[in-house]
Amino acid sequence: MRDNIQETPDYCAVETAMEVLGGRWKLAILKQLLTGTRRFSELKRALPRITQRMLTRQLRELEADGLVTRTVHREVPPRVDYALTEAGRSLDAIAAQLDAWGRWYRDTRKGWEAAAAEATPEQPAP
Repeated sequence: MRDNIQETPDYCAVETAMEVLGGRWKLAILKQLLTGTRRFSELKRALPRITQRMLTRQLRELEADGLVTRTVHREVPPRVDYALTEAGRSLDAIAAQLDAWGRWYRDTRKGWEAAAAEATPEQPAP
């Protein structure tokens, strides 16, 4: 575990969770790993908008925080597998709830934007 996480005050557990899970891609990576062990290339294909550098960085942080294990297989070409630890798997329900909320919000926001567009009168061209 990273040192700065242990320094978080007891009264702010949300801060601890944000320190571990914060970052644009960590929960998306965890969601992919909830389906099982994945290779780096499989994760990259599953998350096409993440850069290779960012995927590497986020995986290293998740590993340092004890949520992901990295297994290097000594073969040619080298193969590296990523899997969730017990702590990582404990996030299953939270990830599912966030996924459901994200879908709800995305769909609801489309409705809000459509309603706002209808309510706004068009401006005549100058």
